[in-house]
Amino acid sequence: MRVVVVGAGLAGLSCARLLHTAGVDVTVLEKSRGPGGRLTTRRRDDWQGDLGAQYFTARDPEFVESVAEWQEAGVAAPWHGRLVRLHGADNRDVADGQRRWVGVPRMSAITRWLASDLDVRPQTRVTGLRRGGAGWQLDTDEGGRLDEVDQVVLAVPPPQAEPLLRPHVPSLAAAARSARMQSCWAAVFRGLEPAPAFDAAFVMEHPLRWVARDGSKPGRGNSGIWVAHGSGGWSDARMVMEPDDVAPELAAALADTLGLSASPEVLSVHRWRYSQCVEPLTDGYLLDTESGLAACGDWCNGDRVEGACLSGQRLARALTASHQSC
Repeated sequence: MRVVVVGAGLAGLSCARLLHTAGVDVTVLEKSRGPGGRLTTRRRDDWQGDLGAQYFTARDPEFVESVAEWQEAGVAAPWHGRLVRLHGADNRDVADGQRRWVGVPRMSAITRWLASDLDVRPQTRVTGLRRGGAGWQLDTDEGGRLDEVDQVVLAVPPPQAEPLLRPHVPSLAAAARSARMQSCWAAVFRGLEPAPAFDAAFVMEHPLRWVARDGSKPGRGNSGIWVAHGSGGWSDARMVMEPDDVAPELAAALADTLGLSASPEVLSVHRWRYSQCVEPLTDGYLLDTESGLAACGDWCNGDRVEGACLSGQRLARALTASHQSC
């Protein structure tokens, strides 16, 4: 069995790694310059900031085992920062008993470790799927093509998976279409004065939904770098804007939220077009064994880092079991 996984985020890499361990010939195609997906860190010479997923929790026993493996490999550690819930001028500590984990020394360390022994081909965008006599053919940008693939796994957001699935398996395409996504503008800041007394905050009823001191996470050197995420509705309304136009709005929102004496310096702004699934599926993954097409991701399994990892792993097991039964 030859498998191609489209997308080198956590779901795709978790699927590919398990298939690789089982002896399957697997290739991962990624449109960006490297693996990571939403476990992404923006770095420059004198700063870094996690722009995507900020932390994760581990509830399912399978995922607890994965996190223990990451911790043993030195790419994950618990985050003990002070977390509050902000509602106007009121802030209250979050005491939910959850242990929160992060990648070290950055969130992208986890996906880079997962990809370390895989055949990952960056800057390769899949533009179409065609069924040939010996398997699937994948068309890529710049006229490239992969032939004779037995199984294609789409580990990409549903709006990107749906048009690839639609001509071949309409039922899977319809399922992907039903998983509604929201966007998110994210930004990295420094120069917050006065510095907040907490390390991260869920923001209620405000253009922002999340603020965190990136330097409070283990392995970051206790820097004064902060990250803020816009809320889904606020971000959706600005999706057609350019980063330079959104940056001052994010800075003003952060200053207002935290009561800063002046707007902080904006170091980087990123547009997550498909950030959060507000109506995720509950199937765990999508699979059509007859056609050899499948999909996985957090949008298939509850919209968390944990869900993304489990979605990819469970799909890999289903593919391996299906192949062995043939």
